[in-house]
Amino acid sequence: MNQALTPEADAAVNDVAQRHGLSRDAVVSMLVAVNAGGGTMAQFSVPELGGSGQWMRGGMTMVGNMFDNALKARVDALCNELSQLLATTQVFPALPAGSAGVFGSNNWWPAELGVPSSTGGQNQSRYAIFPSTRRLAVDTSGVVRIFDTGDHNIGGVQQQQGGPAGSLLFTSQYGTFDVSSLPEVGIGAPAAGSVDAPVQDNPSQQPSNSAHSAPQQDSTYPAPSAGEDPGDSTAIINAIESLAGLHQRGILSDEEFAAKKAELLGRL
Repeated sequence: MNQALTPEADAAVNDVAQRHGLSRDAVVSMLVAVNAGGGTMAQFSVPELGGSGQWMRGGMTMVGNMFDNALKARVDALCNELSQLLATTQVFPALPAGSAGVFGSNNWWPAELGVPSSTGGQNQSRYAIFPSTRRLAVDTSGVVRIFDTGDHNIGGVQQQQGGPAGSLLFTSQYGTFDVSSLPEVGIGAPAAGSVDAPVQDNPSQQPSNSAHSAPQQDSTYPAPSAGEDPGDSTAIINAIESLAGLHQRGILSDEEFAAKKAELLGRL
């Protein structure tokens, strides 16, 4: 994986790879995933670690083979070490500071946002996530909008089914949400290299004025009662959602998905 690292982080990654018996690319891929989850969670796809899976610090670890406890322990140990590395070391080199609203020549987002932990795109939209500055940049049909992510630790992105073309859904420790639930802090200039396209106004998706707007909640699950720990319930629900994604992609069989889902629901 061609990801730029600081010299100190590069040396640490090589050491971690040697001690855990993994390739450097595998460790860097997991490092990026842990960073995208704010150091507390990760959604990853690393062939050397069983393919797709999910990790939560102090919570559950899921791998392609849900019964491989040794692999789960290996992933948990690796992710905890990388989380500590992110907390104590400047891992990714900082971009040169730019004036507000100025875009780097090779990037479509404002330079002052720094280095994204994760970037990607689907259909007419692309995104960049910046945990260090708590910002999310979204380019839709050539128009860049910047959102305040607050205390969300974004760990997953997917295409919104049945939504407008190019609309994205994000997953954090609070569940799944779209950008309409986040306060917008700026609209950038047309993205570099984008194709001019008309942008339709959507009055129903005005930015919220609240600094901590609540994400959309899945009505399938009731709110926790007074005796429950909301953090535990949220982690379990997020884990079930991740299992469903693995099931839809064919990684988990019907029997494996049903068994694990029943186990998780039993903890609520």
